[in-house]
Amino acid sequence: MMLPPSPTFATVRQLALALPEVTEGTSYGTPAFHVRGTLLARLREDGTTLVIKAEPAEREARIFANPAVFFVTDHYVGYPLLLVRLDAVAVADLRVLLAQAWRLVAPKRLLRAADRANESP
Repeated sequence: MMLPPSPTFATVRQLALALPEVTEGTSYGTPAFHVRGTLLARLREDGTTLVIKAEPAEREARIFANPAVFFVTDHYVGYPLLLVRLDAVAVADLRVLLAQAWRLVAPKRLLRAADRANESP
C-alpha cells in the first residue's frame, strides 16, 4: 500500500477504511469515519485538520511533545478528541492514532474478534 509522503485526507481515508468495520459518512457536514455508528475521526471544517478520538493522557502527551502537529481548541477541551494538522503529521503517527482511536470506539465483541484474528496460530 503506497501512501503519499505528506498525509492528506485521502491518506486518512485509506488508513481508516483498512480498519475493521469502519464506514465513511459525515459528521457536522464534513467527511467522517465511524465504527458501528460511533465517530472515529472527521475532517474539521477548515479542511486541513483531523478531529480524532483520543484518550486524555495520550492527547496531552502528544500536544506536549509536538504542539506544531497536535492541539486542541477551547471547544474540544472537555472531549476525548485530539486535533491533528494533516500537513504536519507523519503517516506513521496517523496510522497509530487511527488504530488507537479505533480501539477506543469499537464495541468489545469487535475488539475481541479483531484480537483473535491477529493472534499467531
